[in-house]
Amino acid sequence: MKIKRIVLPFILLAAVFLLLHSTPSLALRTHVFIMGHPITACTSGVQEGVSHVIINKEKLIQLHEKAYSLTKPPADSAGGGGLLENYLVKRDGFLYFAEYIGYE
Repeated sequence: MKIKRIVLPFILLAAVFLLLHSTPSLALRTHVFIMGHPITACTSGVQEGVSHVIINKEKLIQLHEKAYSLTKPPADSAGGGGLLENYLVKRDGFLYFAEYIGYE
């Protein structure tokens, strides 16, 4: 019984993590949410951008990535004054991970 109480939260946490990184759109929304913009993460639309091929010079492999934009991006509160609009979503196995790539 004690093992269930210990193991169950870890299983639930792993399931939530897998769910939130199962599609490019969910990975992008999760990233924006973690960046501190929960309302934007839930309400903004996601537009698929141009495909990119980035060469990783250390491992000499090509990573296929896609750029995505938010339709209602949050403002940069760190002093840049722009909108946090463009993101790069990478596929790693069957999971997707997003990262911010800058202003348009």
